[in-house]
Amino acid sequence: MRQDQERRKELGDFLKSRRSRLLPADFGLPTGPRRKAKGLRREELAQLAGVGLTWYTWLEQGRDIHVSAEVLESLAQVFRLSVEERNHLFLLAHQQLPPAQAAISRKDKTHPVLQNFMDHFADCPAYVTDHRWDVIAWNQAACVVFGDFNRMNDKERNALWRCFASPAYRALLADWEDHAQRLLAQFRSTCSRFVGEPWFKALVEELTELSPEFGAWWPRHDIFGTPIGRKEMRHPKAGTLIMEHITFQLYDDPDLKLTLYRPLSDEGTDRKLAGLLQEEAAKDDPGTTEPV
Repeated sequence: MRQDQERRKELGDFLKSRRSRLLPADFGLPTGPRRKAKGLRREELAQLAGVGLTWYTWLEQGRDIHVSAEVLESLAQVFRLSVEERNHLFLLAHQQLPPAQAAISRKDKTHPVLQNFMDHFADCPAYVTDHRWDVIAWNQAACVVFGDFNRMNDKERNALWRCFASPAYRALLADWEDHAQRLLAQFRSTCSRFVGEPWFKALVEELTELSPEFGAWWPRHDIFGTPIGRKEMRHPKAGTLIMEHITFQLYDDPDLKLTLYRPLSDEGTDRKLAGLLQEEAAKDDPGTTEPV
């Protein structure tokens, strides 16, 4: 199948990218002037992993060969992969990790309790993304900070597309480049099992054409987990906003993730966000008057 071929090619490209990052000196191998290969040679990697050179070459070439869990684990150890990178490797090779339930469109299908939860944290921007990284639910605080999701089309609600194709979103982030590289690596980590699917191919192809940065970073095969931390933003109305953020995976539906931002007192972020929300509430209720 076409999808299987593309998955195997993705696996081969990932292996090559990781092999090129290994330093011969770290394994006690000579680094003489005749060495032209970037990183380890295939024969060196195969020997370290305890696999045949021909077999490993076929694996990097994306040939249709069976890969055992033991071999994948051996490769992961030689490559010194992180947890997320190891998961990515196993998923691409059709090994381990629970085969998640068939991905379906979940627009307007989020549980009411989830929406109630986000609305309860009215002063904390929150949104839910699905397996495609489409934002499918949000609260009002998320709209005043990140843009009105109610007015966006399906493409604009995709977190990856918005990051690389929206000038407004790029201007919002104080360190867009760092955020975009991490987001891209997180996307790749979570979407391994969708390689070759039409929506995945279309998104990658479009962003490769639209964004020079995406085109340069995508071939690196970077893998990163979903972190917690702080984010600094440059809001067009409120100015500098600083928030803590964390992402939760829903137990009953692992393809859904809830991202929650907490405004800090730094730069008066909590006060500024409260003002933005009050301004939006006044628009919705024309009878609202300013407090005396």
